[in-house]
Amino acid sequence: MTEKKKIFTIVIGSGAYTSERPYTMLRFAYTSLLEEHKINIFLVEDGIFVGMKNQNPSTYDNVGKWMTDVIEEGAKVLACGVCMKARGLRDEELMTGISKTTMKGFVDMCVEADNILFS
Repeated sequence: MTEKKKIFTIVIGSGAYTSERPYTMLRFAYTSLLEEHKINIFLVEDGIFVGMKNQNPSTYDNVGKWMTDVIEEGAKVLACGVCMKARGLRDEELMTGISKTTMKGFVDMCVEADNILFS
């Protein structure tokens, strides 16, 4: 009997280096992708900074590299446009493979998902 692959929507609301939550969620996403599950990621609130280009932390594992890896493995990543505007993050500051969206994009990800994880 073959196992049905799942669709996970992961919501990252914590800042890139303010807690380990984004790092943990990206590790989960990467592992899930390697097991051929589908991953959607929605960056919201301070989580939008997880999707910034050119991250180079000195004391933490680089979540930017993990984000690049999950995008390369096929994750769909959207960032909340309202959250970006509120924090002064411009579209061109997002990593390649991340698109700005509205809550409609988030709703669509949730409707599609078998499971939703919020960090």
